[in-house]
Amino acid sequence: MRMILNTAHVYMILGVVSGLYYRELTKANDFTGETQLSTVHTHLLALGMVFFLIVLALEKLFALTSHRLFRWFFWIYNAGLTVTVGMMTLHGTLTVLGHESGAAIAGIAGLGHILLTAGLILLFITLTKLIPAKSKADQPSAP
Repeated sequence: MRMILNTAHVYMILGVVSGLYYRELTKANDFTGETQLSTVHTHLLALGMVFFLIVLALEKLFALTSHRLFRWFFWIYNAGLTVTVGMMTLHGTLTVLGHESGAAIAGIAGLGHILLTAGLILLFITLTKLIPAKSKADQPSAP
């Protein structure tokens, strides 16, 4: 459980710092246009901190870490979020500095999204294995 809490905490710090980076970089360069930097902090706070706080609650209820797929979910999801946010930061920084980002950055960001999706699939498989299905005895009978 401590690992999940620490992960949420790290994403909270990164989310706050990325918001500061966005504000200061755009101010220093007198940039007023659209940039992906404006959503990096939101991605880190929502897909990082809030998401892992929810996973922490699910761990408390269903002992997610006891299942063999949990570690796979944890590392794949974190890799996906790191790659995605890293590419958003790079693309946004290049935009503010007046440079083109190119197709490679978009392609790598796409790989980050694929990893995020794979991580989410693993989480749902883990949840499906750990949350028992309702038995027929638990279901209400028809009138």
